[in-house]
Amino acid sequence: MNPQAVDRQRGRRIDAIAVLLCIVLLFSSLPAVAQTQGVPAGKVRLELFGKVLDSHSSAVEEASIQVLLNGSPLKVSGMAGHGVDAAYTLKTRGDGTYQARMWVREGQITADSTLVVTVFKPSFAKTIHEIQGRELTREGPNFIASVDIQMSRTTGPAFWIAMVVFILAYILISFELLHRTMAAMLGASIMLVISYTAGTLNPEYHILSYESAIKAIDMNVIFLLMGMMIIVGILKHTGIFQWCAYKCYQLARGNVFMLAVILMGFTGVSSAFLDNVTTMLLLTPVTIQIAVSLGIRPLALLIPEILASNIGGTATLIGDPPNIMIGSYAGLTFLDFVVNLAPTCAVVMVILFVFAKFVYSKQFSQAKVDDIQQFIVQLREEYKITDATLLTVGMVVMSIVVALFLTHGIWHMEVSIAALFGASLLFTFGLLTKKINMLELIEKDIEWTTLLFFMFLFMLVGGVEETGMLDIVADWVLFLAQGNLVASICLILWVSAIMSAFVDNIPFTATMLPIVAYLNQVIPGAESGVLWWALAFGACFGGNGTMIGASANVVTLGIAESAGHPVRFFAFMKVAFPFMLISVAIANVWLLLAY
Repeated sequence: MNPQAVDRQRGRRIDAIAVLLCIVLLFSSLPAVAQTQGVPAGKVRLELFGKVLDSHSSAVEEASIQVLLNGSPLKVSGMAGHGVDAAYTLKTRGDGTYQARMWVREGQITADSTLVVTVFKPSFAKTIHEIQGRELTREGPNFIASVDIQMSRTTGPAFWIAMVVFILAYILISFELLHRTMAAMLGASIMLVISYTAGTLNPEYHILSYESAIKAIDMNVIFLLMGMMIIVGILKHTGIFQWCAYKCYQLARGNVFMLAVILMGFTGVSSAFLDNVTTMLLLTPVTIQIAVSLGIRPLALLIPEILASNIGGTATLIGDPPNIMIGSYAGLTFLDFVVNLAPTCAVVMVILFVFAKFVYSKQFSQAKVDDIQQFIVQLREEYKITDATLLTVGMVVMSIVVALFLTHGIWHMEVSIAALFGASLLFTFGLLTKKINMLELIEKDIEWTTLLFFMFLFMLVGGVEETGMLDIVADWVLFLAQGNLVASICLILWVSAIMSAFVDNIPFTATMLPIVAYLNQVIPGAESGVLWWALAFGACFGGNGTMIGASANVVTLGIAESAGHPVRFFAFMKVAFPFMLISVAIANVWLLLAY
């Protein structure tokens, strides 16, 4: 036979064998395809979907769902991002939704059948929802139903353990028995260990999961702080902070109290249009330099600045995180915040000037300057700009960052992105021009202990939030208000202030948002929005109460400690807490008179 013909015949055989193999593979895969498409022989599909909410209509994440048909558990398949703990248990998603697919025998579901959906999660009462077979929707041979479930809180073992751990950690921080970072780390790790040991043996002891602990960390805050620390650390090498110290003292003409007023005023205004954390990151090195030059304790200037930063941050939508949350939830504008909050903030700022004079006049008088004019000349000679090129680039980058801060709502962009972008630009320029030592900047200028403290504190607060402490406080406010507008204003304002002084105001504000929204609907006169302003005043002014009440407090005191000027918890509270009470009282009077 012709060799070419042989090759053609061999090719046909190979093609035939390939086609046959494809046919065999196709038919062998049909059962698997049928299985994935949901048509097992003799079975029909049952789908349940819905949302699990708490008593405040907030999503309940990681709630376990079990479905029983006529008393027998059904095997549940998770769909689209679900985790299945066991064959009969499904977990809700982060937004509280669930979608369960099950297979039952044909004819097993009748009009008289009973479906029981059981939902359980630690620190919640087990919730049971029954559905009759006649209530199910038919889709051909299959069944479908939408079931939304509301769960109520319960104070079980996890709640009390979380409370005890949180209080003990707070005692360690307050009395400085441990460094605050180590105290927060110890508390967070204890909660997690208990959750994964005792909580595994008995779910009632489960406080929070590792995933929930990580999610509790507000990385927007962490990255914002890190980015601004890098920017400030680089700008420090230009001499700008020393030069600012000289200019502030020159403007005050040697009057230390007037210098404090200038610093407080500048801090308040800057905090309103940037945010209070960024403002304090920029001003703290300047303030320390000024105080050292004058021979007074830096804390005599820093603590009034901290108070001013939280007051200024209250005045606008972008000044403090609780305001951003309130504005987003309630649909309030930048101008709404300015009109309703800024006048009170201006009055409170004037009160702060008087308060600082009363508290720190003795320390202000200890400034050691004999010849003021000569001292100004000395400062001008000593505190000069040392690197104009790096400063110019730094100012351009800071302008970009500030512009992004002011317009971040337009871009739907977190402020931390702006800070990290600016830090990376300036860092890259410094490395390329060999003006910055990377290792020195990372090791010395980024306050790692402060960042870690925030992370572990977020976990601690996440633990008490998961177990329902904040929900209980919110329910208590709702119960005591009894539909009275004046009582609601006072309760929301003062409870928010006291709580924000001792726990982070971000999760507390998030918990209070649906409560305030509900009160706005049912209380006559609340439609003016006064309860939103009560929440804003309480959450922001309350941060002045303790050294861990607001992010700006922690950042400022962390930088001061690194510079060799630590402050004790109660030493700060002795000054700040009375002023916090005064400022909240002024806000209370304003709210009652204006609305």
